[in-house]
Amino acid sequence: MTSPNDDNRFDWQAAEHDLTDPNSPDADVVDLDAARAARTTDPDTDDGGTALVDSPAAQRSPRFTLDGARAGQRRPILPAWLRSRAELADVMRWAVGHLLHTSAYHSLRLPKYAGKLALRAPVGAIRLVSGATRWLFDWEGETLRQSTSQTRDGDLYLKLSKQRDRRVRWRGIVTVFTLAVTLAGGVAVALAPPWARWAVLALLVTLCGMLGQPADKPLLDTAVVIPRVARLTSDVVVRALAVLGIAGITQAIAKQGTRAIAFTAPITRDGPGWRADIDLPPGVTAGDVIERRDRLAAGLTRPLGCVWPEGQPEVHPGRLLLWVGDQDMAATPPKPWPLLKTMGGFDLGRPVPFGTDPRGRIISFELPYTNLLIGSIPGYGKTAATQVPMLAAALDPYAELWCFDFKGTGGLDPLEKVSARYASGQDDDTAEEGLLALRELRKECQRRAAVIKGLPKAVCPDNKVTPELARRKKLGLHWLVVALDEVQELFSHPEFGKEAGELAEKIIKLGRALGVILVVATQRPDAKSLPTGVSANAGTRFCLRVMGQIENDMILGTSAYKNGIRATMFAKKDKGVGYLVGAADDAQIVRTFYVDGPTAEKVIDRARALREAAGTLTGHAIGQAAPTPAARRDTLLDDILTVLPATEPKVWAETLTERLAELNPDAYADLTRDQLVAALKPYGITTGQVWGTDPTTGKGANRRGIDRADITNAVAERNKRRGDKAA
Repeated sequence: MTSPNDDNRFDWQAAEHDLTDPNSPDADVVDLDAARAARTTDPDTDDGGTALVDSPAAQRSPRFTLDGARAGQRRPILPAWLRSRAELADVMRWAVGHLLHTSAYHSLRLPKYAGKLALRAPVGAIRLVSGATRWLFDWEGETLRQSTSQTRDGDLYLKLSKQRDRRVRWRGIVTVFTLAVTLAGGVAVALAPPWARWAVLALLVTLCGMLGQPADKPLLDTAVVIPRVARLTSDVVVRALAVLGIAGITQAIAKQGTRAIAFTAPITRDGPGWRADIDLPPGVTAGDVIERRDRLAAGLTRPLGCVWPEGQPEVHPGRLLLWVGDQDMAATPPKPWPLLKTMGGFDLGRPVPFGTDPRGRIISFELPYTNLLIGSIPGYGKTAATQVPMLAAALDPYAELWCFDFKGTGGLDPLEKVSARYASGQDDDTAEEGLLALRELRKECQRRAAVIKGLPKAVCPDNKVTPELARRKKLGLHWLVVALDEVQELFSHPEFGKEAGELAEKIIKLGRALGVILVVATQRPDAKSLPTGVSANAGTRFCLRVMGQIENDMILGTSAYKNGIRATMFAKKDKGVGYLVGAADDAQIVRTFYVDGPTAEKVIDRARALREAAGTLTGHAIGQAAPTPAARRDTLLDDILTVLPATEPKVWAETLTERLAELNPDAYADLTRDQLVAALKPYGITTGQVWGTDPTTGKGANRRGIDRADITNAVAERNKRRGDKAA
């Protein structure tokens, strides 16, 4: 690498050659000192140089123009903690906690401090007497007077001697007066009560002990250790970006020096850290930097959990927002969920507190009118993230909960006490219950749509459920929140998966305005386990750590990875940390609130009491079994063969429903043709045109019907599969 010459100029051609030559030992390394010396100039000069954002030249006030003033960003008059009640309460809680901790810490060490003062008091007394003596006899001027005598400057010596005599006379009077007052005070103390004598003695020991304190040994111990973090400067940021090995940045710095990295605003404090808004060189995207987060942290010499780069694609792909915290996010004590301290219930029409961002601010989102999709690889807080909105919904006594855990690990077990429908397991029965629930949910959406259509515009002007309508029991438009945890087990089921995916897609599309909310969580976000119709229509997405671009975009949306929204950047220790998309205009990095098992049980006990008081506890929570399904998976095929003899190869679907109702009224009395068709779909059985005679009119017609051969083939396949499982 070429180094700066004697005239402080830089050989840019040689540098560019070294940086672009793959055989050069200094490839992708930039001599920033030389680059800065050669290329950073005063912004007022004609050569186009640009000063760093925090340099004195860049801090000069720009020339005022009307267009510039209009385009400028107005800073808030009041700080954030004065504009938000939640943040104000958080600041006050911290201040009170800090005061109580500091007071308790020092109170416990009072005997230690008293012993230190007692040991240091003799030294302090000696220093006090010595200092008073030096002051009384004006010893501080003795050196100057001796020097004048050695230079034989008689006039100056006489002046200094007269000045010293005046000082000593005046100070002697003050000293005599002070000694007299001290003597009188001593007599008064001797005649005073014992407690007063001890108090004066303690005061004297304290004063002398403080005077005798060594300079390197303070009296008080440190109650709170404040981490000392170096200020983030543009120079540090440029150096860190230069070592990332991104060719576009490396070459731009080699050619342009520090002007290659543009700072759109001064680097400022933002919460417990620093914020830098950066325009990267042309052709470099924020995603290029984000995927090298570990190298960026190394370049900044900060822990990985302190460095959080984010893209701002709404500005342009090359805009990078870099936030560098004072403390590792994983080491920061998590904030408690705000609803834990709420004594009463919760209105689900209000924003649900979901987590905190790297700056420690509470992040909330509105659960109604959206559907939530959560995804990650196993073990990174997906179920805990699912619990948070469900616990909030549980605290609203007018919200109905359906919970299904298709992996059977018990992650949603605390919610069972308040759930109208609940199932947990990895077996076929649980998968079937989930399918049946989706069927019921589809019918519920149709019913709600009819109710809303019949309401006057004055009551429902936007044709959607409002918080007021959700409180009116007679309408049955309460919030209905359905959690499907480990939903990949349902969507990939060989018998029920296809129909379940189709139903979930319809519910997500229609239920948003009807008060029906799906919370879907998966650990395998691929096309088979998560239908694209479901992922594409979820309004709010939360993605914890994933391993690849495809999984990232399946959860966060198409082109999210390309736009720099990459959940692949999260490290092993970033449990509970993910990207939240859809809750705000920009993607947000959020650390979810964590509610452990015992705490969740307490929340649910409170939620159950609220529901009992409101009279809204129903279904599974009070021991009511789910409605008997219209068509059971394990008996439907056999029942069809019972009512469809071998001599009748084909039959109309409505004729088949009538025969099934006669065979088993309890199971099939309400079975419709469409329900029968839907129940046969998981077996790959479809309807076709069947010629038959209408018994009422006696006329022949083509209608949708069933081929008996398809039923027998499905039964044979089912029996074979059961035999393989038994073996």
